[in-house]
Amino acid sequence: MTKMKAIGFTEHLPISDRNSFQEFTEDVPSPEGHDLLVKIISTSVNPVDIGVRSGHGKLEQPKVIGWDTYGTVTQVGKHVSLFNVGDKVFYAGSFIRPGSDSQYQLVDERIVGHAPTTLKAADIGGMALTSLTAWEALFERLEIDPADKEQNANKTILIINGSGGVGSIATQLAHMAGFKVIATASRPETIKWVKQNGADYTANHRKNLVTEVRALGFHYLDYILNLNDIDGHWNEIAELIRPQGKVAAITENHRKIDLQRLTKKSASFNWEWMYTKSYYHTDDMITQHEILDKVAELLDKHVIHPTVTKTFKPINVANLKKATELVETNHMIGKVTISNE
Repeated sequence: MTKMKAIGFTEHLPISDRNSFQEFTEDVPSPEGHDLLVKIISTSVNPVDIGVRSGHGKLEQPKVIGWDTYGTVTQVGKHVSLFNVGDKVFYAGSFIRPGSDSQYQLVDERIVGHAPTTLKAADIGGMALTSLTAWEALFERLEIDPADKEQNANKTILIINGSGGVGSIATQLAHMAGFKVIATASRPETIKWVKQNGADYTANHRKNLVTEVRALGFHYLDYILNLNDIDGHWNEIAELIRPQGKVAAITENHRKIDLQRLTKKSASFNWEWMYTKSYYHTDDMITQHEILDKVAELLDKHVIHPTVTKTFKPINVANLKKATELVETNHMIGKVTISNE
């Protein structure tokens, strides 16, 4: 096969517009170097898709987005050593290459994991991006040791937006590491969800988080992971973090945040952007392969569980629009996927 179908956009239009996504045909790419050519089985829609689509004007050629893939390796580049043709894989891809809303995709093997073997295709297709983000935020940016459960048992972490895609897996990983986990949720269904994922306590992010957390009996928190609206929560974060505590965030600020609020506490602040390693081809890029292999092992051993709550079949324009509409509501619990199986 030399041609493949892909879904892309040429301008930012409301998702209800018939031209918001369009199917087109292009050449199947050829793998070189460390590249794998993967036949897509399932994929997902994430907030990053919404942001990228809204950040473009009129384009001459359709742009293919989509981050999160489960698929089969069909060809490999000459420097590939981690995978073989026929392997089932999952990954979140690169921000600077065409996305997964297509029949085939090229991806560097160093950011790819061997897929879990006990999950449905649709569940695997929603795990890579959020797992990588949560893992890097907790265990790299916040420098938490997931194996030191005895030490972690004496510490607290607040996860703001616990029921979203990243929050759903971060809560599980923090629970796995032994923390006292406070996850924010504001509705009965999201409160139930975060507790299922291992939250020990919940706080309502639509109310004052300082009041909410202190009503639970915690004055300061050892760690805070912010996954939504850092502008709105910054003053609460600065107040709640303990002296010499650590804060990480994945969502960009839209106005200046006052880092001086952390000065007297000597608290640290870290951004987490899951694409940093592949965007800059950092020396530690292969750690994403290692993380995903570990996540697959944890899923297969049922230490953590998949977070997909909605799936559309098959992968086509209509179902991509439906999935995008759900994410645009900002009320998604867990993840939504589109799958051919």
